[in-house]
Amino acid sequence: MGLMNKLRGEFIDIIEWTQPTDKGILAYRFPRQDNEIKMGAKLTVREGQNAVFINEGQMADVFKPGMYTLQTQNMPILSTLKGWKHGFSSPFKAEVYFINVAQQPDYKWGTTNPITMRDPDFGIIRLRAFGSYVFKVVDPGLFLKELVATDPCFEDYEIDSQLRQVIVARFSDVIGKSGIPVLDLVGNYQQLSKFVSDLLKPEFASWGLEVVKFYIENMSLPPAVEEAIDRRTQMGVVGDLSKYTQFNAAEAIRNVGSGGGSGLGGAGVELAAGMGIAQAISQSMGQANQAAQQQQGAGGPPPPLPSQAQFHVALNGNAAGPFTLAVIKNHIDKGELKRDTLVWKQGMAEWSKAESVPEIASLFGAVPPPIPR
Repeated sequence: MGLMNKLRGEFIDIIEWTQPTDKGILAYRFPRQDNEIKMGAKLTVREGQNAVFINEGQMADVFKPGMYTLQTQNMPILSTLKGWKHGFSSPFKAEVYFINVAQQPDYKWGTTNPITMRDPDFGIIRLRAFGSYVFKVVDPGLFLKELVATDPCFEDYEIDSQLRQVIVARFSDVIGKSGIPVLDLVGNYQQLSKFVSDLLKPEFASWGLEVVKFYIENMSLPPAVEEAIDRRTQMGVVGDLSKYTQFNAAEAIRNVGSGGGSGLGGAGVELAAGMGIAQAISQSMGQANQAAQQQQGAGGPPPPLPSQAQFHVALNGNAAGPFTLAVIKNHIDKGELKRDTLVWKQGMAEWSKAESVPEIASLFGAVPPPIPR
């Protein structure tokens, strides 16, 4: 009985690979050691596998999923290499590799260093990206020849880095040549993914692999560029910047006026403060518009009208203002500013009575003089 077991141990009559559930093993060499394969042995190839026979370093027959009884009839290449005649029944030696041809999902890729590109909106920027892809072995013989070689257990980590380098290189090519502005990239992920996948196919095919699916999941910009985009978004929310500025000026005037001042002097100071704020904002906007018109040329809008003269007014022993002529006219109509009220503006040597200043004197025309007593 022991002799029979010993003799059986010298021959292999069942060849199979029960693939482990752990993801990552792409090729597995059947452990033959010094045993010989018995002619008529059973070969079981499960779904998601191919079996490749190697004779003295040379690839022979490839078996698809199924159960086989090894004979010269279903091993034509091996029979030719070994010079077998029909009816050969002696044991033989050969290496058997099981190749995992199932889809390998959820492999990650990403840019180790930012990609430098030229953008029509932001100029030269740096872009990072990452995503995932699915691949599988489609040519077991070529895969065995180009990548596995004599490795008894070939795992995905052995080619993961190489595949990611190729992906990033082709992704960089597509992004650089696409001409798509950064702000429009998000809406073109699907199209860009297809372009990259098409570029990867011939390179993967040279290893016996195929890119089944390729995804771009995210592209990120440097913080400075993201801040610029945020500012642009804020400007879009504000809308008409000039109207927004006028509104803020009016709010400032209202807030100053709510400070609780009393009398004409207090009101004048508050109004002057508000007008000062409005004038400063208006001047700032005017300068910005003028600079924009110089850049745009003659095609831009006309420059702003020159500002009116503004006067300081002596009220209750205090200097109030400066006031525009429209504000002064309002005070004249209310009887708060009289002909002998002292006024002054920039360029005057000293304070003068209102009626002696031509710009203000004309405002008294519609107001009768005081009744003599």
